Amino acid sequence: MFDKLRQGRKVLRLLGVLAAAGATLQPHNLAAELVPVDVELVLAVDVSGSVDWHEAELQRDGYIQVIKSPDFVKVIQTGFLGKIAVTYIEWAGDGYQTEVVDWAIIKDQSSADAFAKALKDAPIDTGPWTSISDVINYAVPKFFTNNYQGTRRILDISGDGPNNTGTLVTGARDAAIKRGITINGLPIINDRLQPSGRRQIANLDKYYAACVIGGPGAFLVVAHSFKDFARAIRRKMIFEIAGTSAGNWRAKVDKPPSLQHNIALLYPPGCDIGERRLQRRRSFGDEF
Repeated sequence: MFDKLRQGRKVLRLLGVLAAAGATLQPHNLAAELVPVDVELVLAVDVSGSVDWHEAELQRDGYIQVIKSPDFVKVIQTGFLGKIAVTYIEWAGDGYQTEVVDWAIIKDQSSADAFAKALKDAPIDTGPWTSISDVINYAVPKFFTNNYQGTRRILDISGDGPNNTGTLVTGARDAAIKRGITINGLPIINDRLQPSGRRQIANLDKYYAACVIGGPGAFLVVAHSFKDFARAIRRKMIFEIAGTSAGNWRAKVDKPPSLQHNIALLYPPGCDIGERRLQRRRSFGDEF
């Protein structure tokens, strides 16, 4: 009887060891299934109501031309692993995000051309309002549910106006940075009237610097019109992949300027300028 008890205890101990080993090995097995890349890059492109069809096409074509350019491929191949993972998202107001091209590896001219073709063949859509915060909240989980493991994780946001719906952009930005995401920006500055009859906010570049970008090495590059977008995105993406800054603004520290007086120094109107403009328009039908 005692021999049977001892044997039973040995079996239980063995089962316990195997269970513990399985629990220990499982994360490593999961991690081993991830494909290592130099960069995980989310391209988030504004197609809100302030962007007309011609401008949306200019943006899309700017990305296509950069991605399939031999210079861009060469920069990728100079990385330690020589490959990056990219996905392309278009966004507008809160709840309006479209994953135009799903995650894919770019490592050579063939894979770059395939991504560019998929982007070219996809339809372009637009939506109302502008929610930078919502596209940040939408994009961040995608870094943790894809099949890749990058040494850097970058969310690249381009747009022609401030956040005006959804949660405050600074809260979404800070939460993303805490999860190890770097947010870079490409503000598009133009002086034409928007469909609503409003003008763009003053100093959109400073708004992006104070309220949108953040994380290790964060920077922005300004496009001075939609026609200038191709030049700006080429410069930005090449330096983004190379891991160096080409921006007009560079984050001074790894965390964003979350204190109000620091934000006020960079952008005195405040990071809720878009929300206040929209509220004033709804309430009084005018602007400030």
